[in-house]
Amino acid sequence: MLPRHNYRRRLGGHAPPLRSPFLTSIPAVASQAVTSENNAVLAVHVRDLLQRGRSAAPLMAQAGTAQKHLFLQKTAEYLVAWRDSLAEVNRRDLIEAERAGRPQAMIDRLRLDMPRLQALAQAVLDVIALADPVGAITRGELRPNGIEVRRQRIPLGLIGIIYEARPNVTVDAAILALKAGNCVVLRGGSEAKHTNAALVDLLRQALAAADLPPDAVQAPAHLDHHVIDLLVSTTPGLDVVIPRGGTALIDAVNRSARVPVIQHYQGICHQFVEASADLAMAESLALNGKTQRPGVCNALECLLIDAAIAATAVPQLVAALHAAGVEVRGCAETVARANGLAIAATEDDFGFEFLDMICAVRVVAGLSGALDHIARYGSRHTEAIVTRDLEMARRFVAGIDASCVVVNASTRFNDGGSLGLGAEIGISTTKLHAYGPMGLEALTAERFVVYGQGQVRT
Repeated sequence: MLPRHNYRRRLGGHAPPLRSPFLTSIPAVASQAVTSENNAVLAVHVRDLLQRGRSAAPLMAQAGTAQKHLFLQKTAEYLVAWRDSLAEVNRRDLIEAERAGRPQAMIDRLRLDMPRLQALAQAVLDVIALADPVGAITRGELRPNGIEVRRQRIPLGLIGIIYEARPNVTVDAAILALKAGNCVVLRGGSEAKHTNAALVDLLRQALAAADLPPDAVQAPAHLDHHVIDLLVSTTPGLDVVIPRGGTALIDAVNRSARVPVIQHYQGICHQFVEASADLAMAESLALNGKTQRPGVCNALECLLIDAAIAATAVPQLVAALHAAGVEVRGCAETVARANGLAIAATEDDFGFEFLDMICAVRVVAGLSGALDHIARYGSRHTEAIVTRDLEMARRFVAGIDASCVVVNASTRFNDGGSLGLGAEIGISTTKLHAYGPMGLEALTAERFVVYGQGQVRT
């Protein structure tokens, strides 16, 4: 492996013009009028795509670290060398999103401008610095009968990733999956179709440049929702599927899947301001959680305030959110104490992922009230408490079922980079086999390897 600074230096190199030799073309099918004939065409396309991915999987599983790092190096080089073309392609998606009246938060998630492309290239280089988990022996023991039992990390195989809106996921997911020796089928949302197609093309060219199979990264040529059903139900096919998105997407995958599903469910993230909390800290954390990037899954969606401090905390925190441009939707007590800066929330506002400059606020009866609310409305993503009482913090952590529980810090820290994984493919809100941000190790499985000297079972 070359020193990391050599990879950085080569980012300025030249690359060939952006081209699209790899994308498979199938007849266009109107999503509003899918016929049985077109369904048959889609089924053939998906079976072929999955077969090519399964054929590439053994080659990726056997690829050495240096070869995978060459792929990552080429990916980073192309992202920089082709940044003008990629930004222009991305503008097509942005224009179409604006014409369709998409929310500004979604348009922000779609944006892949020059600074974000540069950051994406750096994220690729950062993955080079992470340890390759494939082949690692995690445990070993000598049994009384003389056999040596080891546990070894191996790739999961062919991973399907179904996601919405954010084209950076195309690169983030692929580079992590491939470094862990897997192959991927990427089904992004139609709102980012131009950008995603260009990025998949770029990744396939980088694989070819590293003498790795381009079919290790694939994307369906058509984005009809029926393709999702086919991807997750066709067997043999995917080894696992990771859906990232809202309730409708997750439910659709769960209904159709005949393969294991690792859910990256919506982020209905709460911050509970306990009676002993430092209100200045609570204000700072709420503003960071809600306003830094309101359109991401670890953004704050609901602020819970202990009834014991509501008279002081509600006016202060609501005023701070309102001044930052956040629409506050509060319970009856919140509205009564908010000096006209909050509107009445509906029941649907609690347990809703706004992904926008909107925050629900509710006054609750202490820790038990907060735990009850989160148990009813939470999505097992990220839950936070602000408190100066260590015992309250311990009880909150013990009482919460979420992939990340935060004490006196922002919900925004539930992120692979922030938590020391270097990068993530998603945040699992299910417990099999990962819970929370999924880095390289979570994209492998452990198998048993046994060494003997002729022992037989008696």
